[in-house]
Amino acid sequence: MALKHPSELAASPQPERRRAALIGGGVIGGGWAARFLLMGWDVAVFDPDPEAERKLGAVLENARAALPRLYDAPLPPEGRLRIAGSIAEAAAGAEWIQESAPERLEVKRAIYREIEAAAGPQALIGSSTSGFKPSELQVGAADPARLFVAHPFNPVYLLPLVELVGSDATPAVMLDRAAAILDGLGMRPLKVRREIDAHIADRLLEAVWREGLWLVHDGVATTEEIDDAIRFGFGLRWAQMGLFETYRIAGGEAGMRHFLQQFGPALKWPWTKLMDTPELSDQLIETIAAQSDAQAQGRSVRELERARDANLVAMMRALKGTDWGAGRLLNAVDGALGAGALEGESLVTIDADWLDGGGAIREARLAALFESATEACVGWISADIAEGAAGRYAQTKSKTRRLASPAIGDRASVATRIASRRGAKLRLAHALVRADGTALATGESELTFVCAETREVRPPSRPVARRLTEIARAQASID
Repeated sequence: MALKHPSELAASPQPERRRAALIGGGVIGGGWAARFLLMGWDVAVFDPDPEAERKLGAVLENARAALPRLYDAPLPPEGRLRIAGSIAEAAAGAEWIQESAPERLEVKRAIYREIEAAAGPQALIGSSTSGFKPSELQVGAADPARLFVAHPFNPVYLLPLVELVGSDATPAVMLDRAAAILDGLGMRPLKVRREIDAHIADRLLEAVWREGLWLVHDGVATTEEIDDAIRFGFGLRWAQMGLFETYRIAGGEAGMRHFLQQFGPALKWPWTKLMDTPELSDQLIETIAAQSDAQAQGRSVRELERARDANLVAMMRALKGTDWGAGRLLNAVDGALGAGALEGESLVTIDADWLDGGGAIREARLAALFESATEACVGWISADIAEGAAGRYAQTKSKTRRLASPAIGDRASVATRIASRRGAKLRLAHALVRADGTALATGESELTFVCAETREVRPPSRPVARRLTEIARAQASID
């Protein structure tokens, strides 16, 4: 029988899953569905498109392959997906309702009327709109206070930013509730200080997009050349420091003031055409489309999506190592997921940075994985015992053994059990087991109980000893 994580030995009932409703299951709505589902929420989706379920399945397939690879801690058990037959059916009983319909005000307002008729009084209603202000969306709403903008970025299941925008009718507490939920989904809520068309990020993107259209229109550059200017140049800087901090560095030791004094006058030069857009004539559309087709080199949209996701995962994981930007957020989510892992099965996804040149799991990665499992077990042993009964187990030795080589993307469970205990000593046994039952690695951790006051090594206090006995009995009953 596979080894069991101590949490699997507890007989406590699992908490009821939280519920979200998605109105619209396209690229954005499907991304929202994936984010909620993979973070443990139950999700109901309504979309009148007869192809909606198939398209949603493709988004979920991408998300399942990508999102778990961002984290070193296991994700919670995936929620249940339900395709609803109407807006009312989807919205009923949902804590969060997200509208991701086409950018047409009359369509969105009609959807809100149906949502409000079916939703519970405490339900939050967010809109994925990229351009409309919340005050425009709230016209005709029965309760405008709970309707706000929650604008995400594609792919929603990987990119953490969500622009939260309210109007004068939106209480701060409502956005606080929304921000807390987004935090729990591993996202980065950005509260926009006041409502404005297109919020923050899309206003910046539109400026670059307008200039890009002019460069193609005027024959200065092709679509690929413009993308190369971004991905090989300032796009790399923006991914980790953004706009203003990048320019602060450009000012040298004197910082931002020097940069503005030196380059500020250039803003008056007629370099850009930000206030004008070239006419999207048939000829310009054909030019852009043809250049884009050539740039894709025969790759389908699904292939490009998978490449995009793999690249985003790799870059964001690299930022985890420096604890910077999006990497710092991922590290914080790892901590939260690790703390919550005691409530369910401990699962991990094998990522590229786990493996050495020969395809074996790196010793350091394996040691860190089992050390994390040890800490989780120690925390569970002392759970609800006042101040750990004046002491705590500390790891003194560890060893690992690699048994098989996994593949990138493999799902595996980390199982930990008490192997032996005597006096102050405790020995834990770990196993990393792939979903097909293959044991990938094993490990052992030796610990000693240390008094909190004197730092002396001594047998554990009676409450801790009783907890260990309970675990041992539970293990014996399932072996």
